[in-house]
Amino acid sequence: MTYNIISTGSQGNAVVINDIVLIDCGVSFKSIRHIYKDFKIVLLTHIHNDHFNKSTIKTLARERPTLRFACCDWLIQRLVACGVDKKNIDVLEIGKIHDYSLFKVSPIKLYHNVPNCGYRLFFETEKLFYATDTNTLEGISAKDYDLHMVEANYIDEEMAGRIAEKLANDEYPYEYEVIKNHLSKSKCDNFIYSNIGAKGQYVYLHGHQDKE
Repeated sequence: MTYNIISTGSQGNAVVINDIVLIDCGVSFKSIRHIYKDFKIVLLTHIHNDHFNKSTIKTLARERPTLRFACCDWLIQRLVACGVDKKNIDVLEIGKIHDYSLFKVSPIKLYHNVPNCGYRLFFETEKLFYATDTNTLEGISAKDYDLHMVEANYIDEEMAGRIAEKLANDEYPYEYEVIKNHLSKSKCDNFIYSNIGAKGQYVYLHGHQDKE
């Protein structure tokens, strides 16, 4: 299995798997111009701009009129508004496996401040777990997957220090929202260590960045 992280974090998210699957589309079209013609499908997770770049999706729909887009029901109308033909939209159900011949995919319910999902991808001999923008992965398992791509947004001790400093300066710590809506590195590590096999690999995604 190959992966290409075009971008990850608050400035934009887009990951390409085996050259043919784009997960999240929160980057400029320029960022994927050199590879977009190889895409077979675009898997989308939620509406936030760093995962759902409307301009890029409009361009993909125009330049690749038969490209398939797959999402859960909360993104259907958003895609249509971007010019994606309804016949090119596959509505995925949480927990159900959908077969695309070259691979299979199943969305996972995640817990953010808007409806969101992660994905399990099943290729012929390899399995991928992908999850970002969630407060918890409790109750979810991905035992012995070949690749885990999981959000590791912040380190608990560092976040606590930022909050204490802002409170001391009578500032509102926006970090409260980060903690409420994102996965810490310790939670990420616990998930990975509980699921990774002897030959498994993992990649940290969506690391915290301070606002200017």
